[in-house]
Amino acid sequence: MFARLRSDIQCILERDPAARSAFEVLTCYPGLHAVLLHRPAHWCWNHGLRWLGRFISHIGRFLTGIEIHPGAKIGNRVFFDHAMGTVVGETAEIGDGCTIYQGVTLGGTSLYKGTKRHPTLGRDVVVSAGAKVLGGFEVGDGAKIGSNAVVIKPVPAGATAVGIPARIIPSKQGESADVTEDAKPKFQAYGITQEDDPLQQALRGLVDSAASQEHQIALLWQAIEKLAEARERDCVPKDAAREECFEADKLNQLVGK
Repeated sequence: MFARLRSDIQCILERDPAARSAFEVLTCYPGLHAVLLHRPAHWCWNHGLRWLGRFISHIGRFLTGIEIHPGAKIGNRVFFDHAMGTVVGETAEIGDGCTIYQGVTLGGTSLYKGTKRHPTLGRDVVVSAGAKVLGGFEVGDGAKIGSNAVVIKPVPAGATAVGIPARIIPSKQGESADVTEDAKPKFQAYGITQEDDPLQQALRGLVDSAASQEHQIALLWQAIEKLAEARERDCVPKDAAREECFEADKLNQLVGK
């Protein structure tokens, strides 16, 4: 029991730069308190003491602002960072090393009792502030859910889900921002990574394509002028685009490059 408590405290010290000591974490972190209260509630739930499990869960909700159903399964080294207003449903499963921020809902869309209604999070998943993960599907190991995203379908391992409804951005093999040089997952606070918005990527591609086309057009007109005879130069329109004026850098700044 004490070894598991030390592990819970250590994971918070590793992921939260505001944590200064183990004593501060033990006494002042509601995310840790919510996990500690969930364990006896979950034990009661699994041993037929359903009301007692719900009552302990209710006390935990009152004290921490984090509502975890006693039937939910929570792994080791799970960190509820701030997490005020977070709700974890009955059949939800949270894998080892996950980080969940404030306002997150691990909810269900089915009203049928006895079914898998809530999501399953793999290992080292980051669910950012305000995200809603709704349904009995799986979120793969190392996946990241962006802030305020609404996820209603499975998320592959290492991928990022952003938007409403969430769009899935696969992890790039060999060059992913979520993996360190020694191939170990790198923790990303709030799940923020580079190139995490597909619409932004599309706009960048359009801007780069337009800039490339203008450059080619300018080269073509320059070649035509060189090939034309002096007496035939009048055939080249005066408004021919001999120089590039497309401000690609400025547009890229506007879309966040």
